[in-house]
Amino acid sequence: MSTERRSPLDRARVADTALRLLNEVGLDGLTLRAIAKELDVKAPALYWHFKDKQALLDEMATRMHRRMLADTALDPADTWRERLLKINRGLRTALLGYRDGARVFSGSLFTDTDHAPVLEENLRLLTAAGLTLAQAVDAGRTAHAYTVGFVTEEQGMRPLSGDQEARTDITDRARRMPDHPLAAAAGELLFHDYDRQFEEGLAVVLAGIGARYGLAL
Repeated sequence: MSTERRSPLDRARVADTALRLLNEVGLDGLTLRAIAKELDVKAPALYWHFKDKQALLDEMATRMHRRMLADTALDPADTWRERLLKINRGLRTALLGYRDGARVFSGSLFTDTDHAPVLEENLRLLTAAGLTLAQAVDAGRTAHAYTVGFVTEEQGMRPLSGDQEARTDITDRARRMPDHPLAAAAGELLFHDYDRQFEEGLAVVLAGIGARYGLAL
């Protein structure tokens, strides 16, 4: 008879298992049945901890965000621009750490208030720079939406971070657009060097926030 003791089944163990399995099967393959099999339990056992798959995704997103904050070096002396750069760069890195990470994160609700202290500090930095609370929320949400949307598209083209094989054959794409030279040439910019693309887009977003609200960059 085996004397091996398994960790008790709790929300943390289920969510961590789901995050690990996510990299293997992707979001579409991440079913409660598959998670239960990985945990060697019956699927109904998971419903003691999560009422449905969305509740589990909320917990997964919460844990992803918590790890992002732990890995992002923030300074109370950050300017509003420095803070938005750090938060959104950190978020992209965290989402790229998981297959379909952006899809899991999008539309999810945090299951605890661990994010509140940093959110409070972010809003204080933005309001101290001269924004109203509504403007600060709009600025943060706009940068956040850009990042999540960008990573969603990025992971659509390369599901796992570091994948170099493009889903689009740039040469063939250009060959099929002989009458549209600019559109053909844009392929090299659209489907390569996502780091550069992200940084340029984020710079444009922050410049727009600064111009909209009259903030010093």
